Amino acid sequence: MHNNISFFIPHLGCPHCCSFCSQKKISGTEEIPSYEKIRKTCKEALEYIKNPQDTEIAFFGGSFTALPENQMIEFLECVQDFISEDKFFGIRVSTRPDAIDEHICDILEKYHVTSVELGAQSMNDEVLLMNERGHNSKQVEDAAKLLKNRGFSLGLQMMTGLWGSDAEKDVETAIKIAELEPETVRIYPTVVLENTKLGEIFKDGKYKMMSFEEMTELCGRLLQFFDEKNIKVIKCGLHAEKGVEENMIAGYYHPAFREICESLVFRNKMEEFIKNHRETNEFTFYVDRKNVSKAVGQKKSNINYFGSQNVKIKIKGTESEKLSAEESNVFKIVGATGI
Repeated sequence: MHNNISFFIPHLGCPHCCSFCSQKKISGTEEIPSYEKIRKTCKEALEYIKNPQDTEIAFFGGSFTALPENQMIEFLECVQDFISEDKFFGIRVSTRPDAIDEHICDILEKYHVTSVELGAQSMNDEVLLMNERGHNSKQVEDAAKLLKNRGFSLGLQMMTGLWGSDAEKDVETAIKIAELEPETVRIYPTVVLENTKLGEIFKDGKYKMMSFEEMTELCGRLLQFFDEKNIKVIKCGLHAEKGVEENMIAGYYHPAFREICESLVFRNKMEEFIKNHRETNEFTFYVDRKNVSKAVGQKKSNINYFGSQNVKIKIKGTESEKLSAEESNVFKIVGATGI
């Protein structure tokens, strides 16, 4: 389940200003939604959502449980009328790892919170310190374990390409996140925005970033890794937002970022198969119909990639798990990537 009726609570409750943070630009708003607006939105959503029991009311912003307690409870209380067996399933919140304890869990449980996402961002303490996150990796581990023990669905968020990090450290972060067994993960490649500390560091030449191609390759590897661990990646890349596009000075932003990464997952799987079948240079790959464009790649990038190596490939869509045994050089990757 990852359908949300989302409300952003920008900056409220957060005791830190991370190096990369300009949340008002990311969320596209400085306005705190009123209780009346929240209730109105939920009421309208119930009228057009076909399966509300597959949907959670979500309070995003990254520091929900760090709000003053009375304010947090007021946000939760204002949506209680919309949670029941024939309405929305529950509530999802995003928060900081250092803003979770038994008392907070008691409140969340009382008000029908079903999922909690923690902004881990990195599991490397040096990277966390350099980017002024205000928490360490042990606090992520402790909060994650507590939430799972209390029965909440756990989500973890990580950022790739942070100042002080690299591909190896990001992979290590993914491994440590997977060990905490979250139900969901979000992968946010770093975007450098104006009027942030990271922006100043970048302009001073202290922050050297990997190329866009290296980042998409890394995130493609992470998508494949989490899929193999049966952990659902519900976001890869920042959502398309005017505020980000207008204020970005560097980083890894693209409206189709995830699809580019997913194309690389398909390429890697096909390349692995081809390396083990060198007796021919013509191959047919079957994928779910919905994934044909990803397997082909943007502007036929995967077709052209193999073509440059004198390998001819065909991508065919199918809805069937059965392939003709008579077809030679066929590799079935139907649903294999989980994307």
